[in-house]
Amino acid sequence: MKICEGNDETKENKLTVAQQKYEFIKMREGETMAEFDERFSAVVIEVTSLRKEYNNRDLALKVMRTLPREWYVKTMAMRESKDLKKLELHDLFANLKAYEFELETRSEAGPSTSQPTKALAATTSEQCSPSTRKSVEQLSNDVISLFVKKFGRFMRKSYNPSFNYNNSEKISTDLNCYNCG
Repeated sequence: MKICEGNDETKENKLTVAQQKYEFIKMREGETMAEFDERFSAVVIEVTSLRKEYNNRDLALKVMRTLPREWYVKTMAMRESKDLKKLELHDLFANLKAYEFELETRSEAGPSTSQPTKALAATTSEQCSPSTRKSVEQLSNDVISLFVKKFGRFMRKSYNPSFNYNNSEKISTDLNCYNCG
């Protein structure tokens, strides 16, 4: 036991180093949620193997604090809607991975994410405390202003009284079918 674990001083030093890793862990830029889950879980396992325990709430809050700014709305919604004392670490990461997948799917589909973002902001603002409601309202205002700006550009481009709508697009007749030519 002395050979593998070391004496009390060695154990104390290992615990100090492991706690520092835990305290300073952050999600890296470009890192996926699966990679961060693996890295965070390894640090938690290292700390718990040295007889230091964290409860579910502390772990969940630590994960939420380490995420980049883009995750702020999601983490605020989770803080308000879930009981963090009962939320297991693997359930938290499963939820965050699903959200990450949804974000990737939306970004591949195109820039039309203003309606879901506004819906999330609206549902979140109903559940948020007064201190966080201000930031959610700011997000909602940003989404609305972006919509108005894009709608204004659309109207300037599309509303032209001298524009002939029947001939707006010339249909190309030199298209060939790939199957029959």
